[in-house]
Amino acid sequence: MAAPVKPSVLRMLGRDLGGALSLGMVVLIVLAAILAPWLSPRDPYETDLLAIMQPPSAEYWLGTDGQGRDILARMLFGLRVTLLMGLASLLAGGVLGALIGFCAAFYRRADGLLMRFMDILLSFPAILFGLALAAIFGPGEVSVVIALSIATVPLMARIVRGSALVVMGLDYIEAARAIGMSDGRLIWRHLAPNCLSAIFVFSTLRLGQVILLGSALSFLGLGAQPPLAELGAMAAQGRNFLFIAPHISVIPSLGIFVIVLAFNLLGDALRDALDPRLRI
Repeated sequence: MAAPVKPSVLRMLGRDLGGALSLGMVVLIVLAAILAPWLSPRDPYETDLLAIMQPPSAEYWLGTDGQGRDILARMLFGLRVTLLMGLASLLAGGVLGALIGFCAAFYRRADGLLMRFMDILLSFPAILFGLALAAIFGPGEVSVVIALSIATVPLMARIVRGSALVVMGLDYIEAARAIGMSDGRLIWRHLAPNCLSAIFVFSTLRLGQVILLGSALSFLGLGAQPPLAELGAMAAQGRNFLFIAPHISVIPSLGIFVIVLAFNLLGDALRDALDPRLRI
């Protein structure tokens, strides 16, 4: 059975400058989201008509938007919504995709049917799912989470299936079958743990992609609705003021860039640390 992430892997992340920086960035991002009520200098929904479109200053560190709301406060609370949508989408789609991937690898008769269905899902972009669900259920966070979850399922299924097929060819799987171990126990005790490294690395990389896609859907008006603070929606609200107050749109966009970059770099570093072929 595969062991959890060992201290040696964490030490390898620490020795890798990119891995250490990305891990530190992710920790800071998550802490900022968790501690938003205590870190926020003001109420993110409080308007001040005397401070509309103020540039960054000592009073407003990141400036104010078109309604006089503090952008720093809205960034902190918007970070919560952005991360929650991404995590919810990854969790829902990842769990379902992993189950399909394990079933496809373990039950070879169902492999063809399951993978062809995954190929069909892969042919539809997440934006199209978002548009369809917004038309059916209306725009909002739920529609975005469902759309991104559906888009994540086939990707996770293919990753898990490929990793599980390698494990299925090992001798101890045949030995477990020979002693009469049930299918469910074999998958849970032996197959799934040995695929955790691939799942973990893909999930880290996919989280950055999901956050970017969720922000794009919110930018198009399909996700978080005003006055809820969300980074993609904040960037969209500032596009009308790009020439007179570019910070309203640029700062949330930079926030999305930093978040996605941090998770992508962390995923690359984890891949290098967890792949034994790259430790030589």
